[in-house]
Amino acid sequence: MATKLEIVKSKIFASAEDPGYLRLINGWRIHSDVIVFTNGCFDILHRGHVEYLAEAAQLGHRLIVGLNSDASVKRLKGDTRPVNDWMARAEVLASLQWVDAVVGFDEDTPKNLIECTCPNILAKGGDYKAEQVVGYDFVKAHGGQTVIINFVDGYSTTKILEKI
Repeated sequence: MATKLEIVKSKIFASAEDPGYLRLINGWRIHSDVIVFTNGCFDILHRGHVEYLAEAAQLGHRLIVGLNSDASVKRLKGDTRPVNDWMARAEVLASLQWVDAVVGFDEDTPKNLIECTCPNILAKGGDYKAEQVVGYDFVKAHGGQTVIINFVDGYSTTKILEKI
């Protein structure tokens, strides 16, 4: 019997090219599971992230979180980030019961990962219009939809770091 930590680690995939990741999502498709995809840096997991991910998970049967690599976070957020390395961020995300898979990507956007995953629902937080979200056109062309989830006011990694 697998330990709790082994179960958490079994949900983590370095990239979309990982054969285990492809087997997993293909198995979900065979069972007609609705696959929800979201992505982010998730550098310091906070209440806003937890509520956002829980809402995203409610949209379907399986939630996949695309997680920026350390190099990608550094390019997007600056030289002082990430605070936590990729594996630390991946393990924290994978420990959430409603997160079914965490998969890494090194690009600045998850476009290639979204195309490999082909989710039914693309979830994104913030003040976007669905049409502005990376992957919107691809998901729509494949019969899916993009859902915007409101941020929880007052919570951000940047604000946490500013307090230190």
